[in-house]
Amino acid sequence: MEGLKIFFWVALAIIFYSYLGYGILLFAIIKIRRVLGLAKQFQGNEKYQPEVTLFVAAYNEKDYLEEKVNNSRSLNYPKAKVTQLWVTDGSDDGTPELLKKYDDVTVLHEPARNGKIAAMNRGMQQVKTPIVIFSDGNTSLGRESIQEIVKLFRDPKVGCVSGEKRIHSKTSDSAAGAGEGMYWKYESQLKKWDAEWYSVVGAAGELFAIRTALWEEVEHDTLLDDFMISLRTAMKGYTIQYNPEAYAIEHASANVKEELKRKIRISAGGIQSVVRLAPLLNVFRYGTLSFQYLSHRVLRWTLTPLLLLLLLPVNLALAIAEGLWSFGIFSVLFWGQVLFYLAALLGWFLENRQIRLKVLFIPYYFFIMNLSVFLGFVRYVRGGQSVKWERAKRGGNTEGVLT
Repeated sequence: MEGLKIFFWVALAIIFYSYLGYGILLFAIIKIRRVLGLAKQFQGNEKYQPEVTLFVAAYNEKDYLEEKVNNSRSLNYPKAKVTQLWVTDGSDDGTPELLKKYDDVTVLHEPARNGKIAAMNRGMQQVKTPIVIFSDGNTSLGRESIQEIVKLFRDPKVGCVSGEKRIHSKTSDSAAGAGEGMYWKYESQLKKWDAEWYSVVGAAGELFAIRTALWEEVEHDTLLDDFMISLRTAMKGYTIQYNPEAYAIEHASANVKEELKRKIRISAGGIQSVVRLAPLLNVFRYGTLSFQYLSHRVLRWTLTPLLLLLLLPVNLALAIAEGLWSFGIFSVLFWGQVLFYLAALLGWFLENRQIRLKVLFIPYYFFIMNLSVFLGFVRYVRGGQSVKWERAKRGGNTEGVLT
């Protein structure tokens, strides 16, 4: 029993650290750094306004095309310094033909559909500006986004800048929309603290930028292009910074089934990334960046979900030995776990019947997140996740939600 007890407490500590403890640690580090006067300061010319390329790798985005182009035109940045580049390889819904009617948009198109990363590798050969900003075809950007991204590149140590992903849903009471929204609010705060301490651990594909000179081609079967591109930039000695004033608005997944599909793909890509970024696990070489990477990403994609799976049966064995109804520490924790998973199950049951209780969204979404890691691992091992993935269905477009 002593061995089980040690395992239980170690597992519980790792799970707590992965989801809450690291955030608490970051908060403490940031507070101490501010007291000691170690907060980061901008460097370089405050009027820095280089030419930029807005790069969109799009597949069959006809429904969002006009809104996206007009949104890009409306951004508060000198028009003469912005190039819109779309790579529409494989699109067969009329996207490339419609784009060609815009005289300020450069379109690259090939009939073959080889996946997003192949389109990015090809399109980057045409980028001539010092900064390239990647964005998705179905997202709208905040009016000041380019300026807010560019100003962080005044610091020569910054190689990549990530904007904020904001979730908008007209059906905000759904578990998918509410759960995803809460998750990204928490992630946004962690990114702010990560950046203030040293570096963000991966950029959001909806909106991020790199110095063009730091680009290197990514393997054609890469699943999380934004994550790999940004972290490989950081591994060269640069930092990834974060500016929530540069933001992309995306609709929440239409339902939990669509959100699970998206999460499985991300989880498969996360495991692929951990394998390919193995050198980054070396804390002695990469220092703070490696520690942030392990704490914020690696644990959530590998060890923590496995420990969650094992924690319940181990807790049950300890609770039985202690007395299942004894109200001892192990019995209380066991029944607490049971109630949590029952709440997740009830959330699923009610969601399928269009009955929504917000108090159940957190356990329900948490369960979906960790389930996706196991399913993503299976898909990765089997090689079943194609780079030519189908985008998860969203609850609607983003028209009219910019502020």
